[in-house]
Amino acid sequence: MTDIRRTLLWVVFTMSLVLLWDKWNAHTGQPTIFGGATRPAAQAPAAGSAAPAAPAAAGVPQPISGAETPGAAAGVPAEGSAAAAAAAERVTVTTDAVRATFDSRGGTLVGLELLAFDDAQAPGRPVRLMAQEGTRMYMAQTGLITTSAGPALPNHLTPMRVRPGPRELAKDAREVSVSFETTGSDGIAVIKTYTLPRGRYDITVTHELSNAGSAPVEAQLYLQLARDGNPPPGESSFYFTFTGPAVYTEAKKFQKIDFKDIAKGDAKHERNADEGWIAMVQHYFASAWLLQAGQAREFRSAKVGDDLYTVAMVTPLGLLEPGATRKHSATLYAGPQQEYVLAELAPGLDLVKDYGWFTILAKPLFWLLTQLYGLIGNWGWAIVALVVVLKIAFYWLNASAYRSMAKMKAVGPRLTELRERYKDKPQQMQQEMMRIYREEKVNPLGGCLPILVQMPFFIALYWVLLSSVEMRNAPWIGWIRDLSAIDPYFILPILMTASSMFQVWLNPRPPDPMQAKLMWFMPLAFGVMFFFFPAGLVLYWLTNNILSIAQQWWINKRLGVSGK
Repeated sequence: MTDIRRTLLWVVFTMSLVLLWDKWNAHTGQPTIFGGATRPAAQAPAAGSAAPAAPAAAGVPQPISGAETPGAAAGVPAEGSAAAAAAAERVTVTTDAVRATFDSRGGTLVGLELLAFDDAQAPGRPVRLMAQEGTRMYMAQTGLITTSAGPALPNHLTPMRVRPGPRELAKDAREVSVSFETTGSDGIAVIKTYTLPRGRYDITVTHELSNAGSAPVEAQLYLQLARDGNPPPGESSFYFTFTGPAVYTEAKKFQKIDFKDIAKGDAKHERNADEGWIAMVQHYFASAWLLQAGQAREFRSAKVGDDLYTVAMVTPLGLLEPGATRKHSATLYAGPQQEYVLAELAPGLDLVKDYGWFTILAKPLFWLLTQLYGLIGNWGWAIVALVVVLKIAFYWLNASAYRSMAKMKAVGPRLTELRERYKDKPQQMQQEMMRIYREEKVNPLGGCLPILVQMPFFIALYWVLLSSVEMRNAPWIGWIRDLSAIDPYFILPILMTASSMFQVWLNPRPPDPMQAKLMWFMPLAFGVMFFFFPAGLVLYWLTNNILSIAQQWWINKRLGVSGK
């Protein structure tokens, strides 16, 4: 029987090197194993460069465009033309939760600041979830297309008039609205209204259509999110979080779409359903278009410009006869990934807070964390309390592992002596080692298996802490003012590294000198990574280490095993 611990240690060490190499590739923009290539910042389009076409006026089933420069669609003025310049107007609407900026061209939401969240790159300034600045492009767009030959319907590039009204939520008001309207030469009129509520991030968007023309119109409404393909500014290179579009249906559930797959025309997601939604996801925040269940919808994704991607949901509005009117309501969510708020808005919307494979464990752990926060009132101490609860839950499993490790440590000198005596007789050496294991009632795997059983729970907790927007700007004690940011003085990473090395000292010393050196090297290698991790994650690992050390030291003392 070979030395199981040596094999396990080399597996862990090899995986560590792979992970470090993967993070280095992500940092330098090379393809990565787990998250694809991290794209460099997009270059601004050169002056006069061509842009993709606008939505097809005849309703040809093409991807909806998110381009800033329309093509030759009938009735849509080209960028830079006098008509477009005259029509362009920016309107800002403010509530207690958001500051939203709209462009009268298409009535598009082109800017959104979340007033309760500080920008990590510019403290004191709110997070800008949506923006049109430099290489950043992130917008929510809507418009109409038709499935048959006929008039060009208003789309997200059509100049619209802004209706007068309040631009700030009044103290005694529950909501504030802004409306845009346009009437085409063919008599098709559209009024688009955004209603922003107090204290919430779900915006009601209504489209009122009227047909004053002489011919019926078969209209479809598209709801679209357009975004550049770059991760959010300041995103860490030492851990991967998903940035990109997503589609949800009851049949296929949550489907993430990689930007590079859209660029290659190889995006795989559900195309048609009677329920579901589309979203644009990034670390901590998301936007999503929501429709009432039972409405037919088509899901589309496309690359529409230089580093500009869209995900759209198209729903039929039916035949609009001359003289008829129709009103349609949808919901645009644009805000933090607050799990329970999202779950109330639409089935599956809470999945934009992506726990990956560990969702089934992560959700109850997050629930427990929120309950502890409700009792304690501090997210940092809630993290400490949650680790304590998990340690109590797994106490006897850990005790079994540490007793086995202590026994292995006690027989370590005898195993070392056997290796020296029978180094040229491996078969006899293994027989003698098995004899010692039987005599001392030692299981070589006894210290590994209980720990492996617990690993999914602690990995799930890792993703809970990494994904939870509640950690942003949440203080703990003293110098830790933001659990989602790096420890400014690196005190927690230093303590975490020291505690990991102390654990090595408590563990059985491997008979192989190279293996022993490797065991001391690994805490240092991992410690370097933790210098770049959010303080909340380091606090979690440090608490786990301290409790593990206390339990292991107590068991070693009871069994009379020294740390040498």
